[in-house]
Amino acid sequence: MSVRAVTLALIAALGAASPALAVVGGSVSRDINGARASTLRVETSRGELCSGAAIAPELVITAAHCLMGGGAVSVVSLDPRFKARRHSVAAVLPHPSFVPGTTPRTQPGADLAILRLVSALPRDIEPLTLGGGLWQGETVTMAGYGLAIEDNKGTARRLRETRLVNAGSYTTANTVKVAVDVEARGESPGAGACRGDSGGPVLRGPASSRDLVGVVSWSSGPLNSRVRRICGGFTAITPISDHRGWITEASQRLLAFGADGRRGEPEPPQAGYSWWFSR
Repeated sequence: MSVRAVTLALIAALGAASPALAVVGGSVSRDINGARASTLRVETSRGELCSGAAIAPELVITAAHCLMGGGAVSVVSLDPRFKARRHSVAAVLPHPSFVPGTTPRTQPGADLAILRLVSALPRDIEPLTLGGGLWQGETVTMAGYGLAIEDNKGTARRLRETRLVNAGSYTTANTVKVAVDVEARGESPGAGACRGDSGGPVLRGPASSRDLVGVVSWSSGPLNSRVRRICGGFTAITPISDHRGWITEASQRLLAFGADGRRGEPEPPQAGYSWWFSR
């Protein structure tokens, strides 16, 4: 499918687009050195479920829209036996350009946020490195928690992963990369993000890679579906390379907060920044 074909397909599919909140058509992660070692679950006290990725022992990157509902935020990692461990979040810093909305069309700006944990993640969690740009036709791996079956909430909170191909860029209120199932190509039901995957990592190469090239933002269903779907068609990815400067700056600010062991007010951010503390 060409970039033009993907663009036309997305225009038709956007009416059913939704924030990507787990992986449909994916496989359960079982490699202790794979996605488990970097992919985290992000939860709020108001019931929001998303995914995230470790980029430093105390820092997690996720999708900004996951945190707009308010409430205390926490992160869950999996130990080498795939048992859950909960970690408290001290502060949240969304991208300054992000504007909350309800659909991809009304969520302009970069759908990114960085979380500062109260303490460092366990040593078996390996932070990812910030990778370069995504090119059309490249095969990547995405991982996340959430629904393996779109209409079954009981399938959430288990780490899954899948291989997708980058079909090109798509621009509405912001610019994202669009990935599709390697075989279905967004035309028929296939693998892709679903509710629970927002904020999950997109990795160059296999799931054992440490090269973070994108963060899952939203999803939509396939073109040729007999029923209305919001998963298993197109997966929208916020590319890391477009926002590398902000990620580096925001990380430095968050690491400076509490570095001396205090939980007081951090240094005021520059104009346009908005951050808050997780209680």
